[in-house]
Amino acid sequence: MDASWGGDDRTGSETDGTVAKGALRDQVRAARKRRPLGEAADFAAGVADVALAWDEVRRAATVAAYVSVGSEPGTGLLLDALLAAGKRVLLPVVLRGLDLDWAVHTGREDLAPAVRGLLEPTGPRLGVEAIGRADVVLVPGLAVSGAGDRLGQGGGCYDRALPRVVPGTPVAVVLHDDEVGLAVPTDPHDVRVGFALTDRGVRVLG
Repeated sequence: MDASWGGDDRTGSETDGTVAKGALRDQVRAARKRRPLGEAADFAAGVADVALAWDEVRRAATVAAYVSVGSEPGTGLLLDALLAAGKRVLLPVVLRGLDLDWAVHTGREDLAPAVRGLLEPTGPRLGVEAIGRADVVLVPGLAVSGAGDRLGQGGGCYDRALPRVVPGTPVAVVLHDDEVGLAVPTDPHDVRVGFALTDRGVRVLG
């Protein structure tokens, strides 16, 4: 979900964190644009293999995921692999207030261009609470700390959606390996994740 989200509309004690997050976002986005195309293809294949070998995904009936765009670590092959493995895959649909609705992913041919340069499923909407029915949740991000503090794009979509995930459900942010373990500034509204999924493996956070 790589897009120019702009900053959060929060003020007060969160201002310093917002500025620091903006600087780190700029740094990571610039680094992603410098990555060679061949590396992107290798990542997409590798992360699909890692995800399908992860016990949490192998046992899952329903996986909430997302369609990568732009310079994001690629999830196209991962989504294909999840469908081929018989998983029910939920993909987000961005609502006007930057909350997330969800729809079932049925294949690349049923994805359509949406706001902010995203691709979204065209099937029936399941409601914002549908993420709570996922057995594993895979989320986008720009970086994550060793404690699980995730740096998103700045729109707050997943800060709104992740509190609806059933406690104990594995939530993994999909990143390049060198984007894991960074010092990520935090704000009170931020929701931590438990895992980082890269092409080199699944890393436990926290």
